[in-house]
Amino acid sequence: MKNLIIIRHAKSSWEAPLKDIDRPLDQRGISDAHLVATNCIKFVPSHAVIWSSPAKRASETAMIFAATILYPIESIVFKEELYTFDENKLEKVIKSCSNVFENVILFGHNEAITNFVNKFGDVFIGHVPTAGFVWLQFDTDSWEEIKNGKTKKTIFPKNLK
Repeated sequence: MKNLIIIRHAKSSWEAPLKDIDRPLDQRGISDAHLVATNCIKFVPSHAVIWSSPAKRASETAMIFAATILYPIESIVFKEELYTFDENKLEKVIKSCSNVFENVILFGHNEAITNFVNKFGDVFIGHVPTAGFVWLQFDTDSWEEIKNGKTKKTIFPKNLK
């Protein structure tokens, strides 16, 4: 059994003229990340690897979640390939995961996330919002062979306010 928790980075700031990869979270993003992280604790497996896009907004979101679930921040793996908006590239990264890991928590970007969860989950999600949490479970022992997953849980900030 493989479990993938995929989280879209929280709301980012557009105020400063920065490159896309350097945009930080805005205040709402910080609040929403804390809110979702606090409400997802009981659904997060005790042993997991955390992967994140190196984009500032994704890495800040990953750090907020890691601190909330008591995961060592220095153990977060930042993968350049996760700075993508293409679900096919995202799928390739996920399928490359070592089978040693049963549980992966991944922080990334839309449209890749929404398209991925709709391709692999069994619940249609029109749009995974910023700070959105989606847990997919796959009945396989191989990441390379994931397909037809079950959408076990979604947590979106608007449903918590």
